[in-house]
Amino acid sequence: MERPYPVLKVSKKAESSLKYGHPWVFGDEICDVSRPYANGDIVDVRGPKDNYLGSGYVNDRSKIRVRVISNNPNDRFDEAFYTRQVRYAVDYRRRVMGDDFSNCRLIFGESDRLPGLTVDRFGEVLVVQSLCLGTDLRKDTIIPAILAYMAELGERITAVYERNDVSIRTLEGMEEYKGFYRAPGLLTDGPGITTVKENGILYEVDYVNGQKTGYFLDQKYNRLAVKKLAGGLRVLDCFTHTGAFALNAAAGGAASVTAVDVSAQAIEQARRNAALNGLDIRFMVADVFDLLTELVQKRSRDFDFIILDPPAFTKSSATAQSAYRGYKEINMKAMRLLPRGGYLATCSCSHFMYDDMFRKMLNEAAHDAAVSLRQIEARQQSPDHPILTTVRETDYLKFYLFQVV
Repeated sequence: MERPYPVLKVSKKAESSLKYGHPWVFGDEICDVSRPYANGDIVDVRGPKDNYLGSGYVNDRSKIRVRVISNNPNDRFDEAFYTRQVRYAVDYRRRVMGDDFSNCRLIFGESDRLPGLTVDRFGEVLVVQSLCLGTDLRKDTIIPAILAYMAELGERITAVYERNDVSIRTLEGMEEYKGFYRAPGLLTDGPGITTVKENGILYEVDYVNGQKTGYFLDQKYNRLAVKKLAGGLRVLDCFTHTGAFALNAAAGGAASVTAVDVSAQAIEQARRNAALNGLDIRFMVADVFDLLTELVQKRSRDFDFIILDPPAFTKSSATAQSAYRGYKEINMKAMRLLPRGGYLATCSCSHFMYDDMFRKMLNEAAHDAAVSLRQIEARQQSPDHPILTTVRETDYLKFYLFQVV
């Protein structure tokens, strides 16, 4: 039976990439179009010899022209299709997250064949962000499918909040906005703050005004690694944001914890989180680069465990070298501050700072600081942010624990 979708023929380069398993087709890889389409439509992608390669959302306004959602020519993109995709994603989290299923990422975009879609669960609240036009046009099929399956599983959801206040949406031809998603039985207003428990620690999550969806779930088990290591140590948590690493260090029995961030608003949230858990942490509003420079100049020996969890220094390959220098500066200074036998936790959440680049930077920083690094652990994002081995963009978080020797 003839398929009802417009056909885009692509170059050999795109064919090779799609056969390898990468789901994107770029504008300069399109060779021919069978008939007109509207942005956000589903199209079939075929190779130079008219061989079927996949189907996905098309958008002429995006650098990524097609985002493939299926490689099965028998798929029909109806409600049943999206229900299956949702169930696959949710069942995976139930399996790999276990007791942490109540506080995890339910949908992780391309990793779940739901491109551009993020769904984070904070207890009874789902926070949704859609950065792909094709996905956005089908949200009224996808979100109800999630709600229906969660109800079937006996998982209570009382609110869905959309965090679509992201500038990248304009590049896809979508408006920016945020607000409660309206559906029967869901809250349509409220304070926008909820409380979650992670690693035995309580957190206030501001899902209306906080960064991204309100809380960074991807470091969940990396924070637990810090908690296990921190006992008896004097900890400096840099770029603390709302205090997650600092709280884990304090809960792990650290002798002292100092947490630093340039955002006064984030520090106030971190203070509330510390109070919520009855933990004693010293908070500072300061530029981490300036603070580390000052401590090095003073030859401080006040800390024997330093945590570096900076925001992404680069969001494109064009600025990767500048980011490299930034990462090297903070890591070198942290290494200089630590005594022999001290500990360093360091990470990068930028996809474009590839792991081999990050390790090279760490080796150069150690050389310049005249120290050696003894690796304790090399970690990545938690498994509710699954990595597709054929999609490098899904592998973004690097996290290392070292002893300085």
